[in-house]
Amino acid sequence: MQILLNWLDTLPGAVSQGLVWGIMAIGLYITYKVLDIADLTVDGSITTGAAVCTVMVTNGENIILAMLCAVIAGMLAGMLTGLLHTLLGIPAILAGILTQLMLWSVNLIVMDGRANIALSRLKYGDKVLISSGASDIYVTLGILAAIVIVIVLLLYWFFGTELGMSLRATGNNLDMSRAQGINTNFTKVFGLALSNGVVALAGSLLAQQQGSADINMGRGAIVIGLAAVIVGEALFQKKTTNFAIRLLFVVCGAIIYWLVFQTVIFLGLPSEYLKMLSASVVAIFLGLPYLKTRLGLKKKKTEGKTNA
Repeated sequence: MQILLNWLDTLPGAVSQGLVWGIMAIGLYITYKVLDIADLTVDGSITTGAAVCTVMVTNGENIILAMLCAVIAGMLAGMLTGLLHTLLGIPAILAGILTQLMLWSVNLIVMDGRANIALSRLKYGDKVLISSGASDIYVTLGILAAIVIVIVLLLYWFFGTELGMSLRATGNNLDMSRAQGINTNFTKVFGLALSNGVVALAGSLLAQQQGSADINMGRGAIVIGLAAVIVGEALFQKKTTNFAIRLLFVVCGAIIYWLVFQTVIFLGLPSEYLKMLSASVVAIFLGLPYLKTRLGLKKKKTEGKTNA
């Protein structure tokens, strides 16, 4: 019984992690699902958001202003990836890798050469929006849930505008979008900037949640984000075509991922296996649609032979 209670005590923290990474996954969803671009910039831009926010707060700036600047920094990173792709003709995935490498140096410069900068409510009090402490976990959950709702509503409104519909059309059919007079280079750059702005916002929240900004905190972020997108899509998204609900399902995917992750840690899995677990989850959910299709085709062939 005590073991069950101890496990239940870990769940609010897992949900909190899931909400933050759900915001990151929403940013990834914009490129991966809407624009149909595999963008690896996110491993760097999430750290950029954390670094900018942490440095500004530790220098006495308002937390809201710090988070806004983090979003702008992330958008600039995404814009760079977009320009490398559209102006220089570099494949999107390679452009993201190049920007990610550049951001390593940029993040170190922002952090004044330090690999880690502390950002805790114990030291900075009300300057921090959310807390890394267990005593404030339910306040943190409420704030994060409100931020998620605001982001989803804003994106739902935006993707209903002419520019938002142009982004969706670019991802659905690039050639047809060009034939309709849409500047697809602009929509790609803008979509990448918007995506990485949301990712950087998640980074600024992650730094507050963890109590620090670390130069390595973005390593493997793309895997966690993809896991959230894929889990949410596999479990929920076939039930609706509403864009806002789909974004919420992405966040649900992140929460489920972190609940499973926390449970595995609670059961005593050695930490060196955690990255392998993350990659395995993504591989399984990526492979399920293909396996379902293959099994469906085999069933049809078997039925056809039986009928013959």
